[in-house]
Parts: sequence; C-alpha cells; structure tokens
Amino acid sequence: MSTTLCQVMGFIVSSLGVAGCIVSTAMDMWSTQDLYDNPVTAVFQYQGLWRSCVRQSSGFTECRPYFTILGLPAMFQAVRALMIVGIVLGILGLLVCIFALKCIRIGSMEDSAKANMTLTSGIMFIVAGLCAITGVSVFANMLVTNFWMSTANMYQGMQNVQNRYTFGSALFVGWVSGGLALVGGILMCLACRGLIPEESRYKAVSYNASGRNISYRTGPYKVGSGYEPETKIRKGAGYEEAAQSEDGRRSYPSKHDYV
Repeated sequence: MSTTLCQVMGFIVSSLGVAGCIVSTAMDMWSTQDLYDNPVTAVFQYQGLWRSCVRQSSGFTECRPYFTILGLPAMFQAVRALMIVGIVLGILGLLVCIFALKCIRIGSMEDSAKANMTLTSGIMFIVAGLCAITGVSVFANMLVTNFWMSTANMYQGMQNVQNRYTFGSALFVGWVSGGLALVGGILMCLACRGLIPEESRYKAVSYNASGRNISYRTGPYKVGSGYEPETKIRKGAGYEEAAQSEDGRRSYPSKHDYV
C-alpha cells in the first residue's frame, strides 16, 4: 500500500511540476520594470522569453514578439533551451509513469518491468526539474547583473535614464515548478524499490558438478618416504600378473604363488 501511495503521490506532484514549467515558459512576466524610483508612470513594461509587452495607464496592452534569434543574447537562448528540454523530458516522464502505475494493469506486465519504468520516469522528472531550476536561475542572474549595472550608471550622473528590470512572477512559478518536479522524481525512485520482487533482490549462485552420477570414494592414504624400492612383478610359469583393482590399488602375489 505504501509503494502504491508513494508512486501515486510522485505522479501527482510531478504532473503539477511539469504543468507549472509549461505555464512559466509561456508567461510574459519573466522581467518587469522596476517602479521604485518612479511609482507613478504612464507606461509599464515587462518581458518574457518570447515577446516584450507594454501596458499603458489606460489599460491598453501591446505585445511584440522577438523577430530575431541570432540577435538575442546567448544566455537568453540557453534559458529557452533549458526550459524546452525540461518540458519535453517531463512530458515523456508522465507518459512512461502512466503505464508504470501499480494500480493500472496492462496485459501480463510483470512488477520488474513496472519497477524499471518507474525508475526511468523518476530520473526524467529529476532531470526536468533541474533543467527548469537552472534556466530560471540563469535568467535571474542576468536580471541582477543588469539591475546593478543600470543602478551604477544612474548614480554616476548620466543623463540618459535607463529602465531597470526586476524579477517577474514567471520566475517564482518556474522555481516552484522545478522543485515539484524534482520532489516527484525522488518519490518515483523511492517507489521503485517497493516494486522489485523479493526473489530478484538476492540472487544466489549454485554450482553443480559436471557429471550427475559421479561417486567419490575415500580410502586410506599411505604416505611413503620416497626411498622404498618399487616391487617388480615377474611374468612366467607359476606366476600370475597382478591385476589392478577399481579403486586404483594393486594386488601383489602371495607366498603360496612362489611354491
């Protein structure tokens, strides 16, 4: 019961994390204009991964997509790639996890196969969560760097006032979603241990003899000094040749045979 509960909880948490990653990637408020020095403004600007928007005081909002790819910063494109990779891995993990659920029976699928699929989906969720967290953190680092550079230029007495941007709501959604996907992947990996059959955890190795009907006979072992002369057996009339027995010992002629 605990294995099934852990697996279902991992699936639900991972689903929320993947859905949050999709929502975070599609949102436009990755960076918003800082209104600390100018709280009253007629224009409010915010930017996302795919377009930049301007909202006026009248309530009219106009968004313009980025019409270039090579003109964007390299780190910005890396954030896009990380979020897309995280979403793809999360969706594939969900598809694998659906067939790996213990409460769902598909044909004659064994528990060992479900355990392997559960572990695979868990690893996919963990990698997806790490990609989302890394992408959001890189974008946040870019915002912090640009913010302090703009602040330094403003305090140096430059005439051109630059707009400063701060964290948008999409960053917090991305951090939470990546954490949920990471926790869901860990739960799936823990559920994998409960799905492994008991007999396959400890595999014993048995050694068998090459022949089935082999009997080993033990006999007295005589230790010699190494200086005893070998007994020669003569062949001729009145003498019999000593025959070798089954156990490897030789029978020598008795005293009556020499008469």
